[in-house]
Amino acid sequence: MNVQVRPTAQVDATATVGDGSTVWDLAQIREDARLGRGCIVGRGAYVGPGVRIGDHVKLQNYALVYEPAVLADGVFVGPAAVLTNDYFPRSVDVDGRLKRGGDWQAVAVVVDEGASLGARSVCVAPVRVGRWALVAAGAVVTRDVPDFALVAGVPARRIGWVGRAGVRLTERADAPGGWECPQTGALYEEKDGGLLVEGA
Repeated sequence: MNVQVRPTAQVDATATVGDGSTVWDLAQIREDARLGRGCIVGRGAYVGPGVRIGDHVKLQNYALVYEPAVLADGVFVGPAAVLTNDYFPRSVDVDGRLKRGGDWQAVAVVVDEGASLGARSVCVAPVRVGRWALVAAGAVVTRDVPDFALVAGVPARRIGWVGRAGVRLTERADAPGGWECPQTGALYEEKDGGLLVEGA
């Protein structure tokens, strides 16, 4: 199998790393994590126990993906982005005892196909980022993000739409509710608060 793991990276023996993937220096992939084919795990990135990652996913330097996150094919996680897993984080329980793994219920961030999370963005679980959506750098996602949505701010709010190329869409003057990708010419239709590929 053609997998490259740098000498200072830590990949647990029970983790699965797909063919053609690269794990860079100081990255850590914990037990039972599964990465698909052609992934890149950047320097110092962290993949928690049991995390599921699809094919051709890029985790940039120091991205933190905590269990039980699920990332679909083609997802991009920018430098120092964080996917959390505890909606009510506490170091100790109500009696002052240090909390351990069995003392709380981990909740997931789910990132659908082709979506991108910008540098230093934070996804506060439980939350889903829709297909081909784009989370701006530094945004804090506290609620679900629709497919193709461009969200920014703290907390993140939709400020526009993006296409599969990641470029912000422009409104079409000839079609109310219609949008076009200025890079590819692909057409989209806004309907019921979401965006659909025209003709799909």
